[in-house]
Amino acid sequence: MEWTSEQLIAQEAYKAFVDEYVDPFADVWDQEERLPFETIQAMASRGYLGATVAREFGGGGLDSVTFGLLCEEIGRGSASLLSLLTVHGMVCQALSIWGSSSQQQFWLPKLASGAIIGAFALTEPKIGSDAKNVETTATRLEDGSYVLDGEKKWISCGQIADLFLVFAQFEGKPVAFLVEKDRVGFSSKPLAGLLGFRSAMLASLTFDGCIVPEENMVGRPGFGFSHVAGAALDHGRFCVGCGCVGLSRACLEASLDYTSQRKQFGVHLREHPLIQRMITDMITHIEAARLLCIDAGRMKDERDPRSIMATSTAKYFASSMAARIASDAVQIHGANGCGPDYPVQRYFRDAKIMEIIEGSNQIQQTIIAKYGHLDYIKDQRVRDRKSRQV
Repeated sequence: MEWTSEQLIAQEAYKAFVDEYVDPFADVWDQEERLPFETIQAMASRGYLGATVAREFGGGGLDSVTFGLLCEEIGRGSASLLSLLTVHGMVCQALSIWGSSSQQQFWLPKLASGAIIGAFALTEPKIGSDAKNVETTATRLEDGSYVLDGEKKWISCGQIADLFLVFAQFEGKPVAFLVEKDRVGFSSKPLAGLLGFRSAMLASLTFDGCIVPEENMVGRPGFGFSHVAGAALDHGRFCVGCGCVGLSRACLEASLDYTSQRKQFGVHLREHPLIQRMITDMITHIEAARLLCIDAGRMKDERDPRSIMATSTAKYFASSMAARIASDAVQIHGANGCGPDYPVQRYFRDAKIMEIIEGSNQIQQTIIAKYGHLDYIKDQRVRDRKSRQV
């Protein structure tokens, strides 16, 4: 695993940003359940919000591996801030692939600069993993515009977003629309007191006769879930997987610091074999997860069709690993790990959310098993063909 000089320079810049602007304040944000506007602007001014947007639209045009390094560092500082980078990037990705030329030219420069914030509106009160069957409806009017009716829930950054990528059903076909926050018939309601991601400023959204013009449709009817949402979710899973590596690093660093100071039975905790085993597992799993994420990133950059499975594998392993590591970090801290004086309780709560968002771990298992079975069938056909040739 060798980084280019550009990637090393970028990684140092990402780390310095998190050390100065994120890590010292993340616990306060968690308690206050908010992301400061100044921090979002600091990210925007550095080009982080448009990191993967093409340069022709004012973005950074980063390769996937470098973007993964950004996600890892932001995840190390705050999972809630990572959620902003994730959902904003999901809207950018969907538009970059499936948006019309006019949509790209109008929206992508604004999203890339951070002039507006994007959010991904798919989940509903009754619909989570079965996302292709959302209940929000779109009805076509005589002038070609559409009326949206329905509700979305658990929308990250829903309190502060200016533009939402919304999924609905139109005549039995999934469809995607861009909806501005100032549309008549649209409203949002803050969600508070969540287990994790408390400063991600989640909201529930209501569409009550919300009229959107035809030019706000992304893709075409029937492409809403399989294509538009699929592209966005693949981007989101990669971002979350890399962020889980960062969150796990934060757990490891907190545990190393604590075990070097805390004494039990006359010696530092780091001298106890059972603690050493926990630390060993943390280090090993973090390295393994990072390699899976890098592998997925390289496949994306090479446009390898296997990148979808690689991304699901990385997200599945990294989020599962982060939950275990965060649990061990709390265990190492004992009662101190359950209180507000140490960040591991926040890591523990946030890590659990990582196993749910952008496709739960059970959905990733389904995807991975499906691809594995298809690969097995393909390999078996190749072996049979070679056998017949012999």
